[in-house]
Amino acid sequence: MLYSHLLRQLQLCARRQISSQGKQLHAIIIRLGLDRFGPLTNNLLDMYGKCGLLQDALQLFDEMSHRDLVSWASILTAHNLANLPYQTLSIFLNMFTVDGLQPDHFVFASLVKACACLGDPRLGKQVHARFIISPFHDDDVVKSSLVDMYSKCGLPDDARLVFDKIYRKNSVSWTAMISGYAQSGRKSEAIGLLRCMSEKNLFSWTALISGLIQSGHCIDAFNLFIEMRREGVDIVDPFIISSIIGASANVAALELGKQVHCLAISLGYQSSIFVSNALVDMYAKCSDVLAAKDIFDTICQRDIVSWTSIIVGMAQHGRAEAALSLYDKMILAGLKPNEVTFIAVIYACSHVGLVSKGRSLFKSMIEDYGLSPSLHHYTCLLDLYSRSGHLDEAENLLKVMPFRPDEAAWAALLSACQRHGNSQMGVRVADHLLSLEPKDPSTYILLSNTFAAAAMWESVSKVRKLMAGMEFKKEPGYSGIDLGKESQVFYAGETSHPMREEIFGLLKELDAEIRRRGYVPDTSFVLHDMEQHEKERQLFWHSERLAMAYGLLKAVPGTVIRIVKNLRVCGDCHTFLKYISSIVEREIIVRDASRFHHFKDGRCSCGDFW
Repeated sequence: MLYSHLLRQLQLCARRQISSQGKQLHAIIIRLGLDRFGPLTNNLLDMYGKCGLLQDALQLFDEMSHRDLVSWASILTAHNLANLPYQTLSIFLNMFTVDGLQPDHFVFASLVKACACLGDPRLGKQVHARFIISPFHDDDVVKSSLVDMYSKCGLPDDARLVFDKIYRKNSVSWTAMISGYAQSGRKSEAIGLLRCMSEKNLFSWTALISGLIQSGHCIDAFNLFIEMRREGVDIVDPFIISSIIGASANVAALELGKQVHCLAISLGYQSSIFVSNALVDMYAKCSDVLAAKDIFDTICQRDIVSWTSIIVGMAQHGRAEAALSLYDKMILAGLKPNEVTFIAVIYACSHVGLVSKGRSLFKSMIEDYGLSPSLHHYTCLLDLYSRSGHLDEAENLLKVMPFRPDEAAWAALLSACQRHGNSQMGVRVADHLLSLEPKDPSTYILLSNTFAAAAMWESVSKVRKLMAGMEFKKEPGYSGIDLGKESQVFYAGETSHPMREEIFGLLKELDAEIRRRGYVPDTSFVLHDMEQHEKERQLFWHSERLAMAYGLLKAVPGTVIRIVKNLRVCGDCHTFLKYISSIVEREIIVRDASRFHHFKDGRCSCGDFW
């Protein structure tokens, strides 16, 4: 009777993760001399693992005089729950060598889960092979775990082979397979599989929708979310809400994001940390950084994702002082910054010229937090040196960093040389960049202008010949504008829009005004060999100008014009938009491939360096 009571209490502690009561029960078991009784000890192991007390679980495991397969399954699961998949696989070897046991279906399921966490299909296939030749090769639970593992490793065809061999498919196996197809971008197969499910639930819908968002099919994800809502699926978990908020961020659909925000409030999920973090990220990416800060301020228990999201948002919008201040507050709050946090704060330093601070942060990342800098971190440090005119340090960094600098890194340094008038270094960097056989058309414009400024006309001719002889497969430029009830996408040179005449008329009127104020078109950004007036005409029809004009014609007077461009804003359009913001007395925010540009009163938040 006492034994059964202790067993039930331990299982309750494990289920509810009540570690303090679990330790008290452990003490009672020792006092009663029941600590050698296998089932009780195994349940103690399970309780410690599920309560996140791995060291207690390991100590108990090592002290056990007799360990069976349940003991091993419990300790392997404890390592998986502690996010230590390497250790799960490494200690598994002792099951053979020390205890002389062969794995059962529970052990196999733990091993497969560890391989899934590592994203290592090679190890996963080894475990799979061992499972096939074991007496448990028909176990559907292990097969479902294999489907999940192959899906997470980006091998949906291998997952499908296992899925088709499951005798009794449950919602777990269906959901894992749907997720595998969706995350791999195989939209039709993922949707088709969901349609085949006899009993669809929230988690199968979530697997499909979140997977499609991860693979870039955000619009399809929105449509499926609407379908799910119409089917009356009860949203008992906030994860799908945070996923769909993330989709709004990816496509910069502010009004849609606001609607999902309202839905989250109506469902009572406004206090969920996952939803709150997603909202901070969404508002920042949709160019409303003040709303992002408001959401951040309401979060009671902020985690590293909360802090990093708002710091990144502030940095990307050119609010360097706010980003650095938030970083200091985060450290005082006792949180450990991650790799993304350091990218944001070093990026912020570059926008206010805090070279010593940025250098100190880079050093702190390595020495204080044991993080290894990536190419992205070195690129941010390069940007800091370049912006601040520390060109020798920037060039030296490219030579000593443990990564091979790419075309973009050398082009950034060359652009800085132009900006700071260092023609000698500029020519040296340009020669090296040319030897890399660059692929980006804008790099050739930069090279041509550098050689022309140094009166190196033979090199200019060489660059122009390379440009003429290359088939530039440049991605078509387009810009989107979201006005709430409607959104429009404009392509460069588009002349078929229903409001073409109104847009053309407004652009012509604005062009005349800015020319009176001193604007001169910079046609060096036009690659094609054509007459000057034709080059100016090309600039006139750039997509961001069309979107801006449409916004001025259709948006509520006085509101912010928000534009999203798929490519980097060219220098001439950047100058054009600064003039326009002053003339129309409106803030124009452009999110391009590099960053956010806040044009207001004739200035831009990027300081003309992006």
